[in-house]
Amino acid sequence: MARLAMLAFGAGAMLLNFNAMAKEPSSQMSSYQIDQGEEIPERVKAAIQEMIDSGSGAFAVAIGRDGQVTRRIHVGDIAPSTQYPIASASKFLTAATVMAVVDDGKISLDAPISKWLPNLSAEAGDLTLRQLLSQTAGLPQPPDKDEFSQNFRTPLTEAARTLLQTPLQTSPGKVFKYGGPGFQVAGAVVEAATGQPWARVFDEKIAGPLGMTRTFWTHLEKASDGGLLPVAATLNPTLQGGVVSTSEDYMKFLAMMAQGGLYKGQRILSSAAVDAMLSDQTPSAQMTPTGASVLEDAHYGLGNWCETWDADGKCNRNSSIGAWGVYPWVERHSRHFGIIFIYNQKDAFRHWPQMQQIRDGL
Repeated sequence: MARLAMLAFGAGAMLLNFNAMAKEPSSQMSSYQIDQGEEIPERVKAAIQEMIDSGSGAFAVAIGRDGQVTRRIHVGDIAPSTQYPIASASKFLTAATVMAVVDDGKISLDAPISKWLPNLSAEAGDLTLRQLLSQTAGLPQPPDKDEFSQNFRTPLTEAARTLLQTPLQTSPGKVFKYGGPGFQVAGAVVEAATGQPWARVFDEKIAGPLGMTRTFWTHLEKASDGGLLPVAATLNPTLQGGVVSTSEDYMKFLAMMAQGGLYKGQRILSSAAVDAMLSDQTPSAQMTPTGASVLEDAHYGLGNWCETWDADGKCNRNSSIGAWGVYPWVERHSRHFGIIFIYNQKDAFRHWPQMQQIRDGL
């Protein structure tokens, strides 16, 4: 889904070419640079070199604990402020935005969405935000009728209603199926409850308080035509995968999550909201294969993977890896968090063994 995107920031505009960002020849990236923190262990050095040798392109690694960034490493031409499309790492941000509105008392995880989106079919109207964000709503994603094929100028609520016209595939709450249009519907509920566009709610509740100044939402089509997409005109952002962000911005979000909703002394989300997001929401659901070779045995929280969990359903590590390789994680028990920030369109998951070694070695 390579594309050019026109980004509007205030009165100015910036043109990003994500193809150009995606990859540097490995011959230009013979090693890594430590920007912050101590020298890294030998096994981490080896993992980084393996990624370089296999054509990873430029990437960054950041690690934090107790709300503070403790390590930064980069390979190639990338800075903490470099913007990449983050694909499914967007889901974490979508769920957090929804939970901020839950904290305001304007919506509820377990009430039927017909409370905010009237005139739906009976089965669609009975769906809940918990089911939508845990990807257990049973919504199908038929080819050429999903959110990726919708026009970016279509209002989000109208787009969600269109997605809800197709009968459910499975009983709500019973089957986990990754990648359906549930996040789009959850966003429509937020817009209906707040009376504001999704991007504005995100900015007011999440990005603004955290200082995520280089993070924004866009729309992803199935096929790229190489044209310009005016972000300011995007009424239907892709909520399961349409964020462009930076490693620096995303680490602020992860620091907040690792501290139970607090960031620099300011409460962004309630501890109950963070608990819900980071708890196993699929303990008894049938887990269908995702088609990816990572996290095969994981469960799911709200907008993020529950990689491992305890007897009480509390996740030991939560993550939200994207198809192009961006891998953010939070280990709330240890207050440890981090991100591997990479944009590789061609089988980014081939780097997964090395990414695990980097995560565990730092």
